[in-house]
Amino acid sequence: MTDDERRLIDLLISAHPGWRYEYLHLPGLPRWWAIRYEPLRLHQREAGARDMLGRTSLRRLARALARHDEILRRSRH
Repeated sequence: MTDDERRLIDLLISAHPGWRYEYLHLPGLPRWWAIRYEPLRLHQREAGARDMLGRTSLRRLARALARHDEILRRSRH
């Protein structure tokens, strides 16, 4: 893991503490994963929220987590 990746992981942990972050190197699959600690409620799933997000880079994962936060905010209303 590079220094930039370590810094970004630290930022993700502080901004999105409800997730565990993992790096997997499997051909054809995203490398960086965020896995929720707590299960989602049915209305959150129906709104489009997910238990796991996978992306090819940490920057893309950070953007996906920000979009996911918006889904969860909208599902509260």
